[in-house]
Amino acid sequence: MTNASEQRQVPQQPQAGTQAARRPVDTLKQVLGAESVQAQFRNALGAHKDAFVASLVDLFSGDRQLQECKPADVVAEALRAATLHLPLNKALGFSYIVVFRNATRRPDGSWARVATPTFMLGYKGYIQLAMRTGQYRTINADVVYEGELGRVDKLSGAIAFDGERTGDKVVGYFCHFELLNGFSKTLYMTVEEMARYARRYSPSLGRDVTWEQLAQKANDQTLTRAVGWTGNFNDMAIKTVVRRLLGKYGYLSVEMQTALAKDIEADDPMAARDEALREMEEAKTVDEAQFEEVIDAETGEVITKPKEEEQPQQPQAEQPAQPKPRQRKRAEAEPVQTDLGGNLMTEEEPPY
Repeated sequence: MTNASEQRQVPQQPQAGTQAARRPVDTLKQVLGAESVQAQFRNALGAHKDAFVASLVDLFSGDRQLQECKPADVVAEALRAATLHLPLNKALGFSYIVVFRNATRRPDGSWARVATPTFMLGYKGYIQLAMRTGQYRTINADVVYEGELGRVDKLSGAIAFDGERTGDKVVGYFCHFELLNGFSKTLYMTVEEMARYARRYSPSLGRDVTWEQLAQKANDQTLTRAVGWTGNFNDMAIKTVVRRLLGKYGYLSVEMQTALAKDIEADDPMAARDEALREMEEAKTVDEAQFEEVIDAETGEVITKPKEEEQPQQPQAEQPAQPKPRQRKRAEAEPVQTDLGGNLMTEEEPPY
């Protein structure tokens, strides 16, 4: 009895580093349990909120790179997927949360690499959003093997893949869609074009990675745990042709516009955004700033015609001042001459 009473009187010492040893997944659950966070997921997903939150916890628990990020940042990126009603399951391939190590400046002025979660759409996610609009009759994207590429009409943009496959080598990627109104468009990019595009616009690639090395990934069957261009080049390439084609020629709903804007943020903030904005500008068929409406004076019809360029006015050279002719002043005392009828006579006219 004495030993038992002594054991009850001895207080238990708290274990050192309890807070430091707290698991990242526990912190994530605490953030997800906040009422404000629950309300945002409820507004986005409704009755499917709990299933999505459970899948997020499962994704976070099995990804060591995500565990290096701030849980609040992971939840913020997950909300982007929730607003688009896309799952974050890696096996499905609709959307992902990819970790980039961005350079961040510390308070002391030094720089450090910080794990930053970033929401990214997969090519299946783009196709899913396009199907939801109800404006697409068909949409497809895939790899192109050697021998399959046929005739290419540069004028109309039509590309035929009616050739017979002669091997297993991937030579390019395509995306094709047709709207309900009959409009259709196809985009094709070779492996070399895709590798150069990735080398130029992807911030996740190190400086030591060349486009030649990326091009070899198209036919590399080695399985790795890497993600992105170095881990799954073909899927990233298919996503790129889908995004570029839909962003330039496709019917864009509000959801698709939001997805395109968010996905552009995952690329290089300067180069990729400028490239996407340039493609959107090229998609416009009429530049309103170059046309004006005028009314025909004869028929009263409103006509749209190109604006005439204003010619810059040339500065006129200053002319030297000409001296004014000196006028003869009539003397006050000089009599005024008139004719017989009483009309005033000038000096040039004779009085007769």
